[in-house]
Amino acid sequence: MRPIRIPGLNSEQLGTLEDLYRTTRDARLRTRAQMVLLAAERRMTAAEIAEIVRASEETVRRWLKRYLAEGAEGLRDVPRPGAPRKVTTDYKERLLHAVRRRPRGLGQPFSLWTLRRLADYMAERTGIRVEYETVRLHLKAEGIVLSRPQHTITSPDPEYALKKRQSKRPATVSNREITSTMPTSST
Repeated sequence: MRPIRIPGLNSEQLGTLEDLYRTTRDARLRTRAQMVLLAAERRMTAAEIAEIVRASEETVRRWLKRYLAEGAEGLRDVPRPGAPRKVTTDYKERLLHAVRRRPRGLGQPFSLWTLRRLADYMAERTGIRVEYETVRLHLKAEGIVLSRPQHTITSPDPEYALKKRQSKRPATVSNREITSTMPTSST
């Protein structure tokens, strides 16, 4: 097999590859950038690179050829076929609008959102049915996390706080009360 030679990279190409290598969170993309950098800077062959990146020689050759044909963008995965995404940008906007409002203000019979309630509400409004986990992931991407509700009991009674504090205090019993209520033994 003829060796694949990557021509000398100019500073822009080198900068793009180094940036891709250092900043991407995609390990596969980082490895591909590393393959090209090793071939271009160190003049390594596909077999030598394959040992370093723990891939087959054919895989290294394929990515080097793709880089030569398409540049740095050729190192990214191509979209895979499958069902189109259900969640649209309109859905996301409506979801964020709903979660930021009180459920009762939107005509719901409850006062707190849960993921299931949000998924059901959005299905009614948009016609798009998704799992509650999908709703959670989209909210998380926007920095919103629904936590378990903390129930608090309140009262319109102005002395409620005082009464509540008093009911939480442990009852103290004096020794006299204990001896006076203890039955005496008769022999």
